Amino acid sequence: MPRNDGLVSIITPAYRAASVIGETIQSVLDQSYADWEMLIAEDCGPDHTRDVVRDWAARDPRIKLIEMERNGGPAAARNAALERAQGRWLAFLDSDDLWLPGKLERQLDFHRRNQGTVLTFTGYRRISADGSRTGHYIGVPRRIGYKGLLGNTIITTSTVLVDRDRSGPFRMKKTYYDDFACWLELLKRGGAALGLDEDLMRYRVLEKSVSRDKGNSAKQVWLAYRNIEQLGPLASAWYFSNYAARAWLKYRQF
Repeated sequence: MPRNDGLVSIITPAYRAASVIGETIQSVLDQSYADWEMLIAEDCGPDHTRDVVRDWAARDPRIKLIEMERNGGPAAARNAALERAQGRWLAFLDSDDLWLPGKLERQLDFHRRNQGTVLTFTGYRRISADGSRTGHYIGVPRRIGYKGLLGNTIITTSTVLVDRDRSGPFRMKKTYYDDFACWLELLKRGGAALGLDEDLMRYRVLEKSVSRDKGNSAKQVWLAYRNIEQLGPLASAWYFSNYAARAWLKYRQF
């Protein structure tokens, strides 16, 4: 399938997102950059997320609903959207997060000015579940490579933009942190991810989200080192200690 060089394909998995997905979609509609398609893969949730997305899609053809046949988790939903993506650029946006209006325009310009990088990411702030509280700014470094990312939590999924001309084909692995594993895979192929240190995204903190279970999250990061990255116990311990310390520094205050 030929790619549209200016088109940004937005990859959004959705599960039990009926109460928040409309606000997420509106944040895309509010973008100053208008050449995008939003591929929302609804993962057989028990609520009416599909109806909500279908209603938005009827109003704007750039919004496209993908109806999963069975629940497969975030990786399967993201892969379904990736298979249908027509743009050169892949942006990732989770169903409960929000973009500020200039996000795509600012990041696409930044990425194009840095030809040769496969992945860029931005700064952001957290918000409470109801959006009434906004946290401190979480900035990003100018550059991070594969080894640096192993011991870091700095790339947040809803800030990521990938150039498919540089990445080549890729899929999300069916693992607990499919996004983290994917960024590592892309960086392992060579090069570095570049950070745009600007406040361009809002990460919604939900009490029942996967990442709120800190004990299980820590276990899954360790398993990613050992089983996916095939690191030895000493290397895994080194990177895990750095990962945990940076996560604590990032989230020690709201």
